[in-house]
Amino acid sequence: MSKADIDRDAITGAVLAGGLGRRMGEGGRDKGLEVFRGRPMLAWALDRLSPQVGEVLINANQHLERYARFGHPVVPDAISGFVGPLAGLHAALNAADTEWVVTVPCDSPFLPADLVERLAASAASSRAEIAVAKADGRLQPVFALVSTALLPDLADYLANEGRKIDRWFSTRRCVEVEFDDASGFVNINTQEELRRHAQP
Repeated sequence: MSKADIDRDAITGAVLAGGLGRRMGEGGRDKGLEVFRGRPMLAWALDRLSPQVGEVLINANQHLERYARFGHPVVPDAISGFVGPLAGLHAALNAADTEWVVTVPCDSPFLPADLVERLAASAASSRAEIAVAKADGRLQPVFALVSTALLPDLADYLANEGRKIDRWFSTRRCVEVEFDDASGFVNINTQEELRRHAQP
């Protein structure tokens, strides 16, 4: 499979919006629904991700009806307790009908337009089970393409109290994909960051 042969219809995109958003405000705020440049932050991630994949899921654990209005299936964590992005990936792998799932966080409105193409090309050329983005020398583990065949292994890892996403990646055939521009991986986690990035 070459870069030219990548079929986006074989990939389900999952926007992870299942966290508590503790840094966004006192008591936690639902980051995907926070307004950024006049629209919910999730809308920006959906606009960037949707053209790159065959279908899209939204992983959310609160305000499910509001998320459903975005027009995509909403999948909550099967594991209770807001245990982190691996629970969102687990939910997406379980719900997807495709060979691959690519995850992105709801609080990254500038995610690269070629994210999925590059991750899929690297996974194919290296015969990896996981392709994960890297920028500025740092792994970006929530921006990852994962084979749905790994669902049982991930379920076992979570059942044994595994929570570290990069540690699980290290147990599988994983390729790191370098991106030159780190701005596509900016996360907006606080009200101050919302204000700082408010102007285009």
